[in-house]
Amino acid sequence: MHQAVIARIFVASGKGERVQERERVNALAGAGLEGDRYAEGKGSFSKPSPGPDRHVTLIESEALEAVQRDYGIEVSAQATRRNLVTRGAYLNHLVGRVFRVGEARLRGVELCEPCALLEKEAGVAGARGALLHRGGLRAEILDGGGIAVGDPIEEITP
Repeated sequence: MHQAVIARIFVASGKGERVQERERVNALAGAGLEGDRYAEGKGSFSKPSPGPDRHVTLIESEALEAVQRDYGIEVSAQATRRNLVTRGAYLNHLVGRVFRVGEARLRGVELCEPCALLEKEAGVAGARGALLHRGGLRAEILDGGGIAVGDPIEEITP
């Protein structure tokens, strides 16, 4: 991973609420991003238990660009409802690995495959299939701290 950075940050206060873009956010260990629905237990998938795979989600800006290029489908970063949009990161390779984002330390839990909600939010038929295996990463927040646009993403464990 070289020159991997956070390009955009989004949080939504509750299930179905519009995502709000932020320049900086505080990652809360064992919970999620401050002000985000999953940290508050108010996300679509918070019940019965949000678990560590719901702390934070990431998606590659390059994946969204590839969907536009390869399928002619425009999916905005906001429509994905992912928290962190990256540039220069290979997120699929971070499953099971520990990495640092800004001041926070995260562990990649599993791929964040697109669901029907993503296609509904995007408002574009085919968005779900186009993002298959490149829909991002679910991660656990091991150590909290600030995350800001432009912060580096650095793998800690190979």
